[in-house]
Amino acid sequence: MNSRRTVVITGASDGIGAETARALAAPDVDLIITGRSAGKLAAVAEETGATAFTADFAVLDEVRALAGQIAEQAGTIDVLINNAGGMFEPARHTVDGHEPNFQINHLAPFLLTTALHDRLAAAKGALVLNTSSAGNRAGRVDLSDLDLQRRRAFQMRAYGTSKLMNILFTRGIAERWSDDGIVSAAVHPGPVASSFGRDSFAVGLLYRTPLRHLGTITPAKGATPLIALARRGADPEINGVYFDRHRAQGREAPQAHDRAIIDGLWAASADLVAPH
Repeated sequence: MNSRRTVVITGASDGIGAETARALAAPDVDLIITGRSAGKLAAVAEETGATAFTADFAVLDEVRALAGQIAEQAGTIDVLINNAGGMFEPARHTVDGHEPNFQINHLAPFLLTTALHDRLAAAKGALVLNTSSAGNRAGRVDLSDLDLQRRRAFQMRAYGTSKLMNILFTRGIAERWSDDGIVSAAVHPGPVASSFGRDSFAVGLLYRTPLRHLGTITPAKGATPLIALARRGADPEINGVYFDRHRAQGREAPQAHDRAIIDGLWAASADLVAPH
């Protein structure tokens, strides 16, 4: 029996992703890390012994290529941690034409995860862990306006909606893939002092000053719930659960359990990432 585990972590070049990689690195773990900064990623890879792949989630073709690289590297995936993301200016659309919070925080992880479904199923007991946020409570999904073209694209609304989508995607996986032995959970790591807001002028200004330490926690502390859940693995008890740090059943937006929104978002996302 093969006791080795394959763990994939996105957004692992710094912050909680890098801390999670350091904690999960072990002789019996095949660790794969991804990020958009080749230099930072290489440093984490050297420290942890991980295989590193660079990709920018603002470019869906790079996500498709990343999925191919990971699939070529790993026959099975035991844990996939979708951690890449941040808060972005809504007006700066991606090269794919999408509102950036929607694409980078939800659509790109959706594409990567669904593209790796067979590798997750092959593990016969896999966990997909999605980094969400307490900000999900500020979100509201309109299936007819996913890119915020009609509604005013306030930054917190756009970010909160994308973090709500992380929870909805988690529940979509729980409903669709449990027969494949795939479990999914979402987690709010806490208010982490990291480079989270680097692409947002207002939030970035705060996070680049000493003020970021007021009311925030370190990346090492923020990573602890991700590490604990990754080590717990494909436990059916956590399937579809949103954790506020270590506490199950964290506070969520009203749409978080809406079956029509869960199914509608999955269908719309699949259509948007499909080859046309």
